[in-house]
Amino acid sequence: MKVIITVNYEEMSKKAAEIVKKQIKEKPNTVLGLATGSTPLGMYKHLIEMYKRGEIDFSNVITFNLDEYIGLSPDHPQSYHYFMFHNFFNHINIKKENVHIPNGIAEDLEEECRKYEEEIEKAGGIDLQILGIGINGHIGFNEPDESIETKTHVVTLTEKTINANKRFFKSAEEVPRKAITMGLGSIMKAKKIVLLASGKNKAEAIKETIKGQLTTKVPATVLALHPDVTIIIDKEAASLIPDEDLKEIEVIV
Repeated sequence: MKVIITVNYEEMSKKAAEIVKKQIKEKPNTVLGLATGSTPLGMYKHLIEMYKRGEIDFSNVITFNLDEYIGLSPDHPQSYHYFMFHNFFNHINIKKENVHIPNGIAEDLEEECRKYEEEIEKAGGIDLQILGIGINGHIGFNEPDESIETKTHVVTLTEKTINANKRFFKSAEEVPRKAITMGLGSIMKAKKIVLLASGKNKAEAIKETIKGQLTTKVPATVLALHPDVTIIIDKEAASLIPDEDLKEIEVIV
């Protein structure tokens, strides 16, 4: 596990964009796993700027998003489908047929989950997976639980997650209670993983993740088992990591 500690959110975003750029330069038909939420927005902004400067070509890139709310149509302003097109896909030269986001209004949600797994496999698996992390340690919408789901599945969101996401809605009541998410097994199959975190509210989750003690109560701790993980965090998100834990991993400041 490699940990990169940056001065601020902007620097974190830039570092992440550089990693994505390098991946696509090396493999133009890269399969990217992508995340939504406020954390990766800066990275998407930098990638758009790189595309506009002619530094990066998305024409052969394939993408799979981690998750989607159940009950929100693709054109709903708070759906992750809308988020991705509004903040990223509409501004680059990616082909629409290469974009994959779970369908939150599918008639048969179990079948939608099964098909999503099939599509990932058909594409050859994910080369680089971008992750955010919830304040409770969730990745994707894999919430703390007694057990873990390995494949794409339907999940009931915790109150912590609903409260964290209510800022995007008019009220907490409007936040969907369920979502489709890639499972932890699906995420761990990615060849490389980059996890991003910014701000003091993520510091506890990051500390638990880096400690490396596996627990389903902090889903992100599963990343300790992956052979190629880079965690990029700003100083605030890194503020609770004990020095002894940093000694055991590769840290780049």
